[in-house]
Amino acid sequence: MGSLLSACGINVKEKKVEEERHLRANDREFNLLFKYANNAIKTSKYNVFTFLPLNLFEQFQRLANAYFVFLLILQLIPQISSLSWFTTVVPLLLVLSITLAKDLSDDITRHKNDKHVNNRKVEVLIDGELKSEKWMNVQVGDIVKLENNEFVTADLLLLSSSEPLNLIYIETAELDGLVSKHVNVNINLFICEVRCEPPNNRLDKFTGTLTVRGETFALDNERILLRGCTLRNTEWCFGLVVFGGPDTKLIQNSGKSIFKRTSIDRLMNVLVIFIFGFLAFLCTILSIGNAIWEYQEGNSFITFLPRADGANASLSAFLTFWSYVIILNTVVPISLYVSVEILRLGNSYFIDWDCKMYHVKSNTPAQARTTTLNEELGQIKYIFSDKTGTLTQNIMTFNRCSINGKSYGKSSKSCHRKTEKVDFSWNSLADPKFCFHDHKLVEAVKLGSPEVQAFFRLLALCHTVMPEEKTEGELFYQAQSPDEGALVTAARNFGFVFRSRTPETISLVEMGMPTTYELLAVLDFNNVRKRMSVIVRSPEGKLTLYCKGADTIIYERLHPSSSKLMEVTTEHLNEYAGEGLRTLALAYKNLDEDEFEKWKERHHEASTTLEDREAKLDTIYEEIEKDLLLLGASAVEDKLQDGVPQTIEQLAKADIKIWVLTGDKQETAENIGYSCNMLREEMKEIFIVAANTAEEKSRLLGKKSQVVEDEKVDGEYGLVINGHSLVREIDMHLELLRTACMCQTVICCRVTPLQKAQVVELVKKHKKAVTLAIGDGANDVSMVKTAHIGVGISGQEGMQAVLSSDFSFAQFRYLQRLLLVHGRWSYLRMCKFLRYFFYKNFTFTFVHFWYGFFCGFSAQTVYDEWFITLYNLVYAALPVIGLSLFDQDVNDRWSFQYPQLYAPGQLNQYFSKMAFARILLHSCYSSLVLFFIPWAAMCDTVRDDGKDIADYQSFALLAQTCLLIAVSVQMGLDTYYWTAVNQFFLWGSLSVYFAVTFTMYSNGMYLIFTSSFPFTGTARNSLNQPNVWLTIFLTTILCILPVVAKRFLFIQLKPTINDKVGKSAIPSNMIPQQQTTEHAQWGL
Repeated sequence: MGSLLSACGINVKEKKVEEERHLRANDREFNLLFKYANNAIKTSKYNVFTFLPLNLFEQFQRLANAYFVFLLILQLIPQISSLSWFTTVVPLLLVLSITLAKDLSDDITRHKNDKHVNNRKVEVLIDGELKSEKWMNVQVGDIVKLENNEFVTADLLLLSSSEPLNLIYIETAELDGLVSKHVNVNINLFICEVRCEPPNNRLDKFTGTLTVRGETFALDNERILLRGCTLRNTEWCFGLVVFGGPDTKLIQNSGKSIFKRTSIDRLMNVLVIFIFGFLAFLCTILSIGNAIWEYQEGNSFITFLPRADGANASLSAFLTFWSYVIILNTVVPISLYVSVEILRLGNSYFIDWDCKMYHVKSNTPAQARTTTLNEELGQIKYIFSDKTGTLTQNIMTFNRCSINGKSYGKSSKSCHRKTEKVDFSWNSLADPKFCFHDHKLVEAVKLGSPEVQAFFRLLALCHTVMPEEKTEGELFYQAQSPDEGALVTAARNFGFVFRSRTPETISLVEMGMPTTYELLAVLDFNNVRKRMSVIVRSPEGKLTLYCKGADTIIYERLHPSSSKLMEVTTEHLNEYAGEGLRTLALAYKNLDEDEFEKWKERHHEASTTLEDREAKLDTIYEEIEKDLLLLGASAVEDKLQDGVPQTIEQLAKADIKIWVLTGDKQETAENIGYSCNMLREEMKEIFIVAANTAEEKSRLLGKKSQVVEDEKVDGEYGLVINGHSLVREIDMHLELLRTACMCQTVICCRVTPLQKAQVVELVKKHKKAVTLAIGDGANDVSMVKTAHIGVGISGQEGMQAVLSSDFSFAQFRYLQRLLLVHGRWSYLRMCKFLRYFFYKNFTFTFVHFWYGFFCGFSAQTVYDEWFITLYNLVYAALPVIGLSLFDQDVNDRWSFQYPQLYAPGQLNQYFSKMAFARILLHSCYSSLVLFFIPWAAMCDTVRDDGKDIADYQSFALLAQTCLLIAVSVQMGLDTYYWTAVNQFFLWGSLSVYFAVTFTMYSNGMYLIFTSSFPFTGTARNSLNQPNVWLTIFLTTILCILPVVAKRFLFIQLKPTINDKVGKSAIPSNMIPQQQTTEHAQWGL
């Protein structure tokens, strides 16, 4: 494109991809050379000039809207159109106006939010003075001053703060939901130069270097304050703007999310294409009929209807084809998509407003973050769940530990038997809330056991916790993860109190004696390393590396001398995991001074590089984290959330298969499985697949399968599989899927975040089933985004899963209400809406088709033009919306009592291609009745006074009145839950029809608009005749008779689950509408 414009003489400057950011502090002239984005943000889509053209352009990209513009053009051709232009313009304008109003409202809100944020004030250092500036005017390289409780203006490099040693506290709730994250910085020089990575969306990563007076320092994520954070417990701080506005990580993360479509959306697209083809088929038949009629009968009318020059039967047929395209356009659902969006929005509000999904303790309501997936909630077959923080509370308590081969502590079950708690009154700094039930460990600490003291010394030193001591002796720990807080608190109670820290030191109180360790290096934890280490120098000058992490990772790095201790510790770890506890292995290593100095140089070199810094640091870490000496293992308990076992039991009864994807040990995962009722003793067998290679996995699973199909098995099975068994080969993937899908419960343990997403993608790709993923942490984001529906839990691990989710709430137990009540109702309502929508439109259109055989295929309309215009907009619009927003087959209590009612949604029983075919047949039958019964009744009929009423206008009025009453009665039969709104919409629409009809057919309207209202007096002359009302009654009865007969026979001979629930569970005094669901499928 650029070369084409250049060839035309237009200069085009292609935007270069930024590879590295280079800036100087407080030097705008230098920084402006790079044309970095300023700090203004723009989330709105339109402005005053672009709104109308751009929005209309977007709307006309929809096939239905573009089609109706095409119809309007056809209607402007006199030789083709037999309908007035307003029959198409009015519906089209209404649909476009509704969408315009919605988009305008949304964009005005975005403009207001942008203006509010961009006009916030902040102090900026300009020419040596602090000046108040709007956020939008802040530039990259500016130095800004923030005060306590202020929002961070942009992505800043912290330079100095009011706190000792430049420590500050920030709340990152707007980014990931975590509170009081700490930043360790020791830089207070404002004259500096920064080179760093280009803008990106990685919240957990930052790579850069800071150059001050020729000396280079490494910059990482701990030195950066991100836009969206809030400064806490810090009087002031100064920061250097690194990224501004659209380049900040917050805005980079707010890009377009993955667009998800429901199965009904995909089916509707197929059906709309079919409808276009069906319309062309009908028009072709009628145009052929016109050609035959013109050839055989047309000459008889030439005398009083002379043909234009050159006109013949072929030309007439061609013009008739396009005329019928206009007349039969109601089969193409122009208002369908707008109506569907209204229904989805309404059902989303019901989720938001549900008080039974509101968590009082955390003040967290349920939230439908996406309004386009509601009905998909009623079709879930597979649920993929995280364990920690999703099934459990993620509130950790230190329960047991293994030190030097000895096990301490008691299981939570034995603690409930009124076991005496350990008295920590000897420790003035102990946490009074901490409970432990094994006195032997306290005795070992007091007796000075070197192994036990080294164990707790490691827990007190190896962490990233920040202490806060507002009053003497009252410590409050701020931890980024609950298990870290639990371990540091345990060390505190057993005499190794973590008191304070600086970037260079960690201060403890060891058995009452203040001790300060020099902190030389921190080897960070991440999901790949699965361990954390610190290197410290004791007051005696001794260098030690302390390491804690997953047992499998630590065991690989142990010195051979720890092999016997490792065997004993492994037995203890398996025992703890069997109790459902989260375990970590602890090890240490004494370092040589010379060896450490050489390693430190290599570490500094790797930490200051800008390319592949993480990989190089991992290599450096591996060099020193080897030949470790095992100390023991810790075990913390993470209790289940309230109602988790009951929720899983209910979902299993609804034939929903639950897969738990966790990084925990196999034994821990199994124990949680039993605790949650996912694994049960009555299961026929529970398979354990703990392979370490693809060959071993193939042997465990058996022969490979080429096709994944649903297979029925005798009894219930469970499967527990580890991460090593999730190989990449597709043939093994299919075999795994075949085996897993035969099991009621699957637990995948030791899986990485990437493997979680791969498992979800595997089921999505090879199974025709709707999937749901639920999690609470950043490691669940990929899984939540991959599934058809993502659910986020706002818990202890932050809000990253919530920010990426489609629905969110505070507790796992609310999932059963989301699916069994809101999901099932939404699916039922959407299917009813679609069935009724297509039924009323096809019935309306088919009457035109039959009339063509009686009007010489002349494309004359059977209805009044104003009825054609208002049928879908007024007369039949609100009743179906009321039905689709409020209908319930059974109430929420019965939905919980009979979760089997959920099964039809999984099988697509309420709306499918077959259901659509039945709708087509039913509409065809109804249209035959609605045309031929009024036609026969009006033929050669006279009024009571002997005057003839068998005219076109009277027939048209009778046909359209029969149609509207028949489809209204049909909707009434399909309404199970009547509300005042339903009643008002139904009776109100009929009343409006008669009021409008009598008004438009009055003498006054004819005198004012002679050409637009030709049906003068037809309503009062026809509707006062008994035979007309008898015809309406007979037509309505014949239309609904097959539906009533079919429902009666199926209830007696082939009852559905809904019918069985209606007979066995619902008391006889309940309203009769709450009995069936499936028989609302139109057709015979």
